[in-house]
Amino acid sequence: MDATPDLPPQNRVPIFNMPGVVTASIGVLVGLHALRAFVLPDTWDITALIELALIPGRWSVALDPARAEALLKAAATLAGDPDVVEARQAFARYVVAEPAAKPWTFATYALLHGSWMHVLFNTVWLAAFGSPVARRYGPWRYGLIALVGAVAGAILHVLLDPLSTAPLIGASAGVSALMAAAARFVFRPPPVHAGGQPWQVPAAPPLQTIPELMRNRTAVMFLAIWLVTNFLFGIIALPLGAETASVAWDAHLGGFVAGFFLLPLIDRHRR
Repeated sequence: MDATPDLPPQNRVPIFNMPGVVTASIGVLVGLHALRAFVLPDTWDITALIELALIPGRWSVALDPARAEALLKAAATLAGDPDVVEARQAFARYVVAEPAAKPWTFATYALLHGSWMHVLFNTVWLAAFGSPVARRYGPWRYGLIALVGAVAGAILHVLLDPLSTAPLIGASAGVSALMAAAARFVFRPPPVHAGGQPWQVPAAPPLQTIPELMRNRTAVMFLAIWLVTNFLFGIIALPLGAETASVAWDAHLGGFVAGFFLLPLIDRHRR
């Protein structure tokens, strides 16, 4: 007697085996950057940047107008290309004159990027680490983790660099939150099959606790490499679309911490 299970036919293997919400996220990020790069006039693009990017100095002056003088002094001490420095000082004067807080920028900055390399870098990591989170938790909790990570990264960036007038853009903080969330379960050893049919998919294992993670060499190596590379990227300039633009390591760190500790609160697969 044939004991082969009656499984659904597998005639085609999809090229892109990502959850739909991850594919949609990447499409939004790429589409918005293409819109800015190829469609919007420069004046509209600058307006979008001012309205949607996170500018720490704008928040500092909006919450405490007395810090306007300190912000202008900080802009006067900038070094680098004279044209770039002059433009940043002019923008600092604009921020002081128009210190609207714009609370939505704590999230919308994650939709903008400085260059195609910047978009590519973030979307590759989003595909790699957002996919396991979306498969395990579905689109709503995937989106919640990314949003909370973006907001947490923005808050930490403002707290650590309150007088900066450099616009913060990029989805890296949200992606870092998804990376941290994925690290809580993707490095767990595969479950040992016990009972049932060999073709049945085992139940999702519970999250690793922090002590378990610290005993997992692969997880520890991943966390160490992530921390070291973010520290190094934070002290060197990278070509992300603006001259001498540097990686906002503090935003990455804020997003990573948020994703790491938020996931257990929304996890259904508890012990």
